[in-house]
Amino acid sequence: MAAAAAAAAAAVGGSQSPQPEVPAPGLALDKAATAAHLKAALSRPDNRAGAEELQALLERVLSAERPLAAAADGEEAAAASGGGGPGAAEEEALEWCKCLLAGGGGYDEFCAAVRAYDPAALCGLVWTANFVAYRCRTCGISPCMSLCAECFHQGDHTGHDFNMFRSQAGGACDCGDSNVMRESGFCKRHQIKSSSNIPCVPKDLLMMSEFVLPRFIFCLIQYLREGYNEPAADVPSEKDLNKVLQLLEPQISFLEDLTKMGGAMRSVLTQVLTNQQNYKDLTSGLGENACAKKSHEKYLIALKSSGLTYPEDKLVYGIQESSAGTSTLAVQGFAGATGTLGQLDSSDEEDQDGSQGLGKRKRVKLSSNTKDQSIMDVLKHKSFLEELLFWTIKYEFPQKMVTFLLNMLPDQEYKVAFTKTFVQHYAFIMKTLKKSHESDTMSNRIVHISVQLFSNEELARQVTEECQLLDIMVTVLLYMMESCLIKSELQDEENSLHVVVNCGEALLKNNTYWPLVSDFINILSHQSVAKRFLEDHGLLVTWMNFVSFFQGMNLNKRELNEHVEFESQTYYAAFAAELEACAQPMWGLLSHCKVRETQEYTRNVVRYCLEALQDWFDAINFVDEPAPNQVTFHLPLHRYYAMFLSKAVKCQELDLDSVLPDQEMLMKLMIHPLQIQASLAEIHSNMWVRNGLQIKGQAMTYVQSHFCNSMIDPDIYLLQVCASRLDPDYFISSVFERFKVVDLLTMASQHQNTVLDAEHERSMLEGALTFLVILLSLRLHLGMSDDEILRAEMVAQLCMNDRTHSSLLDLIPENPNPKSGIIPGSYSFESVLSAVADFKAPVFEPGGSMQQGMYTPKAEVWDHEFDPVMVILRTVYRRDVQSAMDRYTAFLKQSGKFPGNPWPPYKKRTPLHPSYKGLMRLLHCKTLHIVLFTLLYKILMDHQNLSEHVLCMVLYLIELGLENSDEEESDEEASVCGPERCHDSWFPGSNLVSNMRHFINYVRVRVPETAPEVKKDSPASTSSDSLGSLQNSGTAQVFSLVAERRKKFQEIINRSSSEANQVVRPKTSNKWSAPGSAPQLTTAILEIKESILSLLIKLHHKLSGKQNSYYPPWLDDIEILIQPEIPKYSHGDGITAVERILLKAALQSKMNKRIIEEICRKVTPPVPPKKVTAAEKKTLDKEERRQKARERQQKLLAEFASRQKSFMETAMDVDSPESDIPMEITTAEPQVSEAIYDCVICGQSGPSSEDRPTGLVVLLQASSVLGQCRDNIEPKKLPITEEEQIYPWDTCAAVHDVRLSLLQRYFKDSSCLLAVSIGWEGGVYVQTCGHTLHIDCHKSYMESLRNDQVLQGFSVDKGEFTCPLCRQFANSVLPCYPGSNVENNPWQRPSSKSIQDLIKEVEELQGRPGAFPSETNLSKEMESVMKDIKNTTQKKYRDYSKTPGSPDNDFLFMYSVARTNLELELIHRGGNLCSGGASTAGKRSCLNQLFHVLALHMRLYSIDSEYNPWRKLTQLVEEMNSQLGNEEQQPEVPVLYHDVTSLLLIQILMMPQPLRKDHFTCIVKVLFTLLYTQALVAVSVKCNEEDRSAWKHTGALKKNICDAEKSYEVLLSFVISELSKGKLYHEEGTQECAMVSPVAWSSESMEKYLQDFCLPFLRITSLLQHHLFGEDLPSCQEEEEFSVLSSCLGLLPTFYQTEHPFISASCLDWPVPAFDIISQWCFEINSFTERHAEQGKALLIQESRWKLPHLLQLPENYNTIFQYYHRKTCSVCTKVPKDPAVCLVCGTFVCLKGLCCKQQSYCECVLHSQNCGAGTGIFLLINASVIIIIRGHRFCLWGSVYLDAHGEEDRDLRRGKPLYICKERYKVLEQQWISHTFDHINKRWGPHYNGL
Repeated sequence: MAAAAAAAAAAVGGSQSPQPEVPAPGLALDKAATAAHLKAALSRPDNRAGAEELQALLERVLSAERPLAAAADGEEAAAASGGGGPGAAEEEALEWCKCLLAGGGGYDEFCAAVRAYDPAALCGLVWTANFVAYRCRTCGISPCMSLCAECFHQGDHTGHDFNMFRSQAGGACDCGDSNVMRESGFCKRHQIKSSSNIPCVPKDLLMMSEFVLPRFIFCLIQYLREGYNEPAADVPSEKDLNKVLQLLEPQISFLEDLTKMGGAMRSVLTQVLTNQQNYKDLTSGLGENACAKKSHEKYLIALKSSGLTYPEDKLVYGIQESSAGTSTLAVQGFAGATGTLGQLDSSDEEDQDGSQGLGKRKRVKLSSNTKDQSIMDVLKHKSFLEELLFWTIKYEFPQKMVTFLLNMLPDQEYKVAFTKTFVQHYAFIMKTLKKSHESDTMSNRIVHISVQLFSNEELARQVTEECQLLDIMVTVLLYMMESCLIKSELQDEENSLHVVVNCGEALLKNNTYWPLVSDFINILSHQSVAKRFLEDHGLLVTWMNFVSFFQGMNLNKRELNEHVEFESQTYYAAFAAELEACAQPMWGLLSHCKVRETQEYTRNVVRYCLEALQDWFDAINFVDEPAPNQVTFHLPLHRYYAMFLSKAVKCQELDLDSVLPDQEMLMKLMIHPLQIQASLAEIHSNMWVRNGLQIKGQAMTYVQSHFCNSMIDPDIYLLQVCASRLDPDYFISSVFERFKVVDLLTMASQHQNTVLDAEHERSMLEGALTFLVILLSLRLHLGMSDDEILRAEMVAQLCMNDRTHSSLLDLIPENPNPKSGIIPGSYSFESVLSAVADFKAPVFEPGGSMQQGMYTPKAEVWDHEFDPVMVILRTVYRRDVQSAMDRYTAFLKQSGKFPGNPWPPYKKRTPLHPSYKGLMRLLHCKTLHIVLFTLLYKILMDHQNLSEHVLCMVLYLIELGLENSDEEESDEEASVCGPERCHDSWFPGSNLVSNMRHFINYVRVRVPETAPEVKKDSPASTSSDSLGSLQNSGTAQVFSLVAERRKKFQEIINRSSSEANQVVRPKTSNKWSAPGSAPQLTTAILEIKESILSLLIKLHHKLSGKQNSYYPPWLDDIEILIQPEIPKYSHGDGITAVERILLKAALQSKMNKRIIEEICRKVTPPVPPKKVTAAEKKTLDKEERRQKARERQQKLLAEFASRQKSFMETAMDVDSPESDIPMEITTAEPQVSEAIYDCVICGQSGPSSEDRPTGLVVLLQASSVLGQCRDNIEPKKLPITEEEQIYPWDTCAAVHDVRLSLLQRYFKDSSCLLAVSIGWEGGVYVQTCGHTLHIDCHKSYMESLRNDQVLQGFSVDKGEFTCPLCRQFANSVLPCYPGSNVENNPWQRPSSKSIQDLIKEVEELQGRPGAFPSETNLSKEMESVMKDIKNTTQKKYRDYSKTPGSPDNDFLFMYSVARTNLELELIHRGGNLCSGGASTAGKRSCLNQLFHVLALHMRLYSIDSEYNPWRKLTQLVEEMNSQLGNEEQQPEVPVLYHDVTSLLLIQILMMPQPLRKDHFTCIVKVLFTLLYTQALVAVSVKCNEEDRSAWKHTGALKKNICDAEKSYEVLLSFVISELSKGKLYHEEGTQECAMVSPVAWSSESMEKYLQDFCLPFLRITSLLQHHLFGEDLPSCQEEEEFSVLSSCLGLLPTFYQTEHPFISASCLDWPVPAFDIISQWCFEINSFTERHAEQGKALLIQESRWKLPHLLQLPENYNTIFQYYHRKTCSVCTKVPKDPAVCLVCGTFVCLKGLCCKQQSYCECVLHSQNCGAGTGIFLLINASVIIIIRGHRFCLWGSVYLDAHGEEDRDLRRGKPLYICKERYKVLEQQWISHTFDHINKRWGPHYNGL
């Protein structure tokens, strides 16, 4: 390298003239020769000359002047570079470089040679956003570990916790890197440490590279310098930058390709990029080359304009050019270092908003040492790598550059150098990011890089030590936030000195800070780095300073007058900021404070945290009262303090008191968290409604699962700590004061509340009591282990609702730090889940709603672990609490434990950690006891504003107190009043157990003058009221909650400071009430004479509604006192709760037991009737009435719902034939012949008439389901490799198509169109919900839908609507033909006419022309519905005739519609009629009406009697030869080639309707003879020559027996002999014989073949008969289907005996002598086979073998589909689609929404759905695992048929867990496809506008 460097220096400084030896650049040959020559020259020991020569060549080739002209101006450049267009020069230069690198050889061979020396054991594949990668938590050491798909599948991860994910920001594969993942997870390629067996790189291979690359990279840098222009202040300049980047694309790609050559080339590149000498020589700009100078200047300008300085030139450049508007702050030594970043960058466009009072903003002093200054402002580049990174940042991280820089990372030396460079530029990166317009993209690219560098602990540690990474990060974070500070308005608006971030700023709103924060969290996850942070006091101070910016942000002020005009949505930014910038780093630090040795760290954090808090209290001027009506949810300093305390006690065995501040500080600490709890209650009481919805949003976010353990949990814990250390009376009174319910706590029946409206009192009181219950019973941080916490969280979530596995993972607040033990999905999660819950497998209702696999709590969980407190704490919505209680109630009912409405159960708690024992003093303080006593009394006396919930909480608190009472009192303890008892009038002591029995006789209350109590004479006063007695007569002490709290506070303050007197301002208790609202109060004295125990017993009577209902249980059963835990008390309502409490009270003290017995002995007088004023009575009555009305309404609604439900079940159940539906056709009495219909719109019933026809609501849809039948049983599989392709030539549709076109080739067109049916593809299927309506009613209904602007899921203009009754989707109305009811048809009576007469009648009837009935309304409707039917399908599925628009086409189409509907019904019945019974659609079949419409239209086309096939079937034609007379005309289709079922439909539809039964039977009999003959012909062709002669022989012998015409042997032999006259059998070569089964035909197999051949016809015919004549189908076994159907159709003679085996031929009834007519039919075939023997055979009708249609079979595991299809290229546009999809019917691969494959404005999926399914498409979206259904112009998301191990869908593959096929769901999908019920079952349809 030294030689190269010297040569380079010589070249730069030395002569520039080109050496003569260098040929002019031109032919590639010359280039190769030159390269070879130079390589040889350089290989000599003295290579000076060669080096110079090479440099000169490079100088000329890589000159930076030409190309940039191109960048600046296209046209001139084109001229300049010799017409080669811009870019020609660069290509030329690249060619040269490639030649020179290869040293004269081929470039590709060179690449291969270098690759052979690749020692890299790392994969290092770099990917960009949207790439699909894998993450395995089992193998990962760092949480950011990721693998490319190839490495993942080659490694062994069975049973691991892995998932597939779509990369957000890009990433790189970590396979082979043991710093990031465990070696066990490496794939096969990277397991071997391969460096040992790689040979050493030969010197000359890469020699040229070492010379050429420095120049190449320098050239690239020059381009970057030239192309960069400082963006003007107002115009974003991305355009210019992108232009430059596009020009440089080939160069950067070239570098990228070099990195992919492997380790050998990478190390050369590393040398080049990091060599400082090279850089200095080439870029210093000192040479006389003007170009180089200019470029150096541009570089310096770019540095300066970025607010950066280049150390040496600081003075020279800074002062000269300060006029140019660049920032000179940097030069002035960053005066005092107090300017905010906003000023620092004042030259940039960033601060247009500086006007918002930068002056008023408080500037936060940063430590003004030069460290920060240099971090933000100085950059010095010493190598190519550094300058390259600089430009990468300036150009805002172009993807190509990022990829190049990352591709180099497998080189260890480079990795270290690059990481240091990155850290050096860190501040600059963040400044650029802040200004960027594309901050999202840029953030992603930054993180793409940083996550590769900082996830590696070793590297992070090194950079922290050598480059001050932590200092840099914290400083940069501070700088970033400083630009958006505003004055805090919390507490003291005018004088506050505190500043907070402004959540409305883009920086916070758009989350621009996240790359920084995520890097910070990433490096804090490394223990070595976190330790440095926790030891560095300066850093901790700075960090707390940073955290305090968020303390009190996003302040809410309660709107008291009108609704706020503009609801700001900044709250989300605030929550995100606190979570990401404060909480996440906190959890990171906490994870390293797990053991005793780390106590010091905790002490440090706690110390600086308290200091910051003290500063904060001072800054906002806080004394002791929070300002009213404002709340902030953001107290990160409090939360830091709380979490470190919790950790200290739980893991580090620190003494809690050693880290607690003094009492005064504790009192201050508790105020704001308590304010939040009170505000939550206010928000839920609708006191903040004028602030809009966003305040509810905040209250929800605060407790929501992702935030709760960084928000509400620390707050409650901090309050618990304060409560355990402060005076309990003070704390309790503070709580009630904060909740504004002090005035409510009076014995008086009326009171006035100065701070709260009466309507909010009840819910605020509930809130206060609930808060106390939570505070006293929550143990999350007070002694529960991690597993217990997890279990409690899980139980709470499961009790609210059954949950899917993923939603549980999401809802349970994970310990947010990734390295903590409890990661979701970890071992403990699964084991706890299986302990508390049962899995309910996914279920499917036929109605279509598909549930996922759910977990539901086990019975014993409901029994013992259901914890209402935890549920209340964790519910985001109040309704979830109700839901949990409902489920609990249902459980108790079901298990028979409790029939009524239970109360929330009382749950035993985990024991308290000894440090927090003081918390329980709250339960044993007089203040609480007075409150409980008052509330019990008020409830008993039915005062207003109390609820069952209040009582429930009061009892809960009493019970908590009994459970946690410490001193077991002695019975003798006399209640001596010590002198210090200030309010002896209330309770003697502070222990609840003894206070419970204390009787209180008189209470003095202050009441409004209007109150009823005033009228009474006051007895001598003995006791004063708990509230509001401001002065008092003589002896009784004043007791007021508020006064009590003030006094305590004063004592504490006095204790802590002597000069406190000046601080405390005297406050009045009703400071915030409006002036003049002070009520007129007067004093009254109430006689009470109760104790808590007596109140409880009376309450028992009141709740049970009986006098003396309570009887102490221990009087009967003394055992109870010995083992009191009796399950009968654990579940129940209020009565049970009271009994349980009394039992516990009796257990705790004998005195209590005695007193309870005494109270019960006195027969209690009835509860005194309340003195109610008239006004109160009114309100009470009103309440009662309201309550009753509400109950009535509930009842009605419930009834209505159940009715609707039962109706929906009957109406919507698609698959149950038995459902009995109120039907439109009432079964009339025999004498009535008119059918009666109900109109579901107007509600009238009546027959359908000519002028007011009734119609059936129908849905017409085109269908290709029939065409998808295949003839093999094996279902087709979805292709998952290139080999497995599906070809559609064996489908039913394809076979029918081929047949029709063959016929059309040889026969007359009109005749061909009568010989087959169409509609296998695109046939029209008609279905109805069975409801009828008047057609005129329907028209007005459509009109109203048209005017209704509500967005419907259907298009009214296309005639779509939903049935007015059952809301089923429909698009037409099928008129009902007036006339007889099907069931009692006079035509059904069997007649005794002979078959000959019937045949004649049929012929005559068919011959009559069907005149279209007169213009009635009915006929108009019939016409319009026919139009609808035609328009349902596309033209290509209707027009098959050679002459367009021929009537034959319509004729064919119409009878095919009938065929389609019959065939589909057959498929719905499973392909045969064995089950019998009515139609599958119940009575909901519209075939009868459809037949009328079709027949009416078919009769318009009379078939010329010449050609009517009926004649050919029933008459012998005299002269056979006449047909062959005219050769040139195409013959008609021979009868034997006709499809018999089609003939049947033609014959029937040509008859006048309604049809007579005997005519029908006659037609069937005649057609059966033809069918049977066809079967015989088919058999004869299947046999081989010997078989044929044998059959011919045996048949001929029997020809003269009596029943010859009904013996198949005779007939077969006759057919064979007839056809032998033609060439049908002759053409068989030897090869075909092999195909025919060698098995000789036995008579059984022959009989079976003939029956199978005839069965499809018999099935369709029986169905038709069932619909036309209403006869039921008999059910039967499969083997007897033929005989049952033929007798049902009347083919079997009635006297037929069933003894001997059934013979199909016995059904034959020949209208004319059999042999004559057969020979006539065979003659037609013979004459055709004369000319076309091959086709003649192909056209013979084969036995139909169609199996039921199926969707493609899918593989077990979704990954096989995904891996094959998500990278597969589309066959149309040959690109990899963004949204690939695959059709589940035929397996075609399509681009969803792809514009590339659009044809005439139809996107590919829509187009395919029309071609493949006639408008119905079923597509699997590869990237989302969901199925999408397209039906005509609408589409819907159907759901997924792939579920994970927990029975859940994974839409969009967000979770990326392995998915497995769910067979039941796929069945449901297939069922809906076959039964055409997508429209009815799926509810969420939307239009797709052809864009899918």
